Amino acid sequence: MLQIPDEKLKAILKEESLISEEDFDKLLGEAQRLGQATSDVLVSRGIISNDYLYGILSKYYGIERANLVNRKINDDALKILPENISRQKRTIIFDKESSGVFDAAMDDPSDLTTIEFLRQYLKADIKPFLATQEDLDKGFALYGRHFAEDFRKKIEENIYVSLQQKSASIEEAAAAVPTIAIIDNLLFYAISLRASDIHIEIFEDGILVRFRIDGVLQEVMRIPSEVHPPIIARIKLLSGLKIDEHQRPQDGRFRHKVGEDLIDIRVSTIPTFHGEKVEMRLLTSSQKPLSLRELGMSEDMERVVKENIVKAYGMILITGPTGSGKTTTLYSILNILNRSEVNIITIEDPIEYDMKFINQTQINPLAGVTFANGLRAILRQDPNIIMVGEIRDEETAEIAVHSALTGHLLLSSLHTNDAPTAVPRLIDMKIAPFLVAAVLNVILAQRLVRKICLDCIESFIPSEDLIESIRRQVKELSLSADFKPPKVLYRGRGCLNCGKTGYSGRFGIFEVLNIDETVRKEIVNPNFSLDNLITIAKKRGMITMFEDGLIKAGMGTTTIEEVLRVIRE
Repeated sequence: MLQIPDEKLKAILKEESLISEEDFDKLLGEAQRLGQATSDVLVSRGIISNDYLYGILSKYYGIERANLVNRKINDDALKILPENISRQKRTIIFDKESSGVFDAAMDDPSDLTTIEFLRQYLKADIKPFLATQEDLDKGFALYGRHFAEDFRKKIEENIYVSLQQKSASIEEAAAAVPTIAIIDNLLFYAISLRASDIHIEIFEDGILVRFRIDGVLQEVMRIPSEVHPPIIARIKLLSGLKIDEHQRPQDGRFRHKVGEDLIDIRVSTIPTFHGEKVEMRLLTSSQKPLSLRELGMSEDMERVVKENIVKAYGMILITGPTGSGKTTTLYSILNILNRSEVNIITIEDPIEYDMKFINQTQINPLAGVTFANGLRAILRQDPNIIMVGEIRDEETAEIAVHSALTGHLLLSSLHTNDAPTAVPRLIDMKIAPFLVAAVLNVILAQRLVRKICLDCIESFIPSEDLIESIRRQVKELSLSADFKPPKVLYRGRGCLNCGKTGYSGRFGIFEVLNIDETVRKEIVNPNFSLDNLITIAKKRGMITMFEDGLIKAGMGTTTIEEVLRVIRE
């Protein structure tokens, strides 16, 4: 990525009164310790926004921003440069001018070597534009949409070849070129479509392959069941699993390179009636921790969270179902807290992202490492901050609470539907109410909603039937007695860029329960009730997830239907 000299960046931010010289120098030291760009640390700590940073870069270097998120990409221009080169050079050719010059959105428009390479490869002049990661992601996703049939053909061709080959053993079949090509193309296809998961499921009439894209499963292809054994064996080989074990679930992981990006792939196998099912979770190793605002948190919510995470001890809880983004939020908070003067240790299942200068521990039940005894071991390592991936049982809850009471800041997640419900959940785990009140600092609840595709977004005035339907759903879910739908709503018409879904990307909707003295008094009240706690929380300024989602639907970033869908989960 294009960078601006630290001294120049400091001067600009001081002039705008965004940071003092002393605070900038501290962050500069942190950036050098973490091996990150100073600008990345400023963004992740919420000092400046990513958009503001790119505005500074554009002005400083005199290079126009590509803004592909809000601009149509010329299909013919895109296809000029093969995807593998596009990813390697982190460049999207998005238009061709009447003069024959190609417009190139680049991660680093000052890279003269890449510009010269493109000039020679395309036999034309190049006009560089400054591209954000979102700009590049849109271009890479378009490659996946345009070349979906090519991927299918490659996979089908290799399946055909695999069916013709007769291998002496399953190991040979797993190592055969066609099987390797099937898996490689399948992974490339999924990554191009921004899939987070790949499901390979075996049924009586064949194999069903589905991708989870923006949180929703989509069927992508069906393939003959005859290639099931070598495909499963190949995935097991890559992830270090036992090829000859078919009756027990297994877990493993491996890395796959796409262009310059390394993708961590977490693998889970489980026996089913017709054979083994495989689930692969795709994790971008190079992904930078997001700031709380980039996650979708409002300014007021961010302020409450930051006030609580700087406390010396206590518990920060993040709640929500599986797949609601809890781990990403925990990593973002850890990135804010990651300073040279604190010792941060985590115990996770699994470790999803490698964070520099944070001691991360993977639970391993076979070796006797569980959340509970792992947490006991961590307490002997002189930690300041502890992150427990999830509080699942009474033993872990008890140790976590006592850790937070004895001078440690503890972050963890809990499976509850909303923030207030975390309180009775801890009490159900045999934690005394007075301890719950004493230990909690703040509770967050969250869900992930899909963003409306900016290439096909449109506004509309909702019909009475639609409003009444939404009212009924709101009433059924007991969300808000005084619900008033916005007069104008937004939706995506569906286009090639978003796969005709009307959505592209995801962000969070949140509710933040600040545990102040009034809330603590209610927790220890002998007549405690969840309804009373929710009433008090709302009076104290808590905005519910539904209300946060409603605000974002009114702003045109998501739809009310999408908010209701995830709230219902």
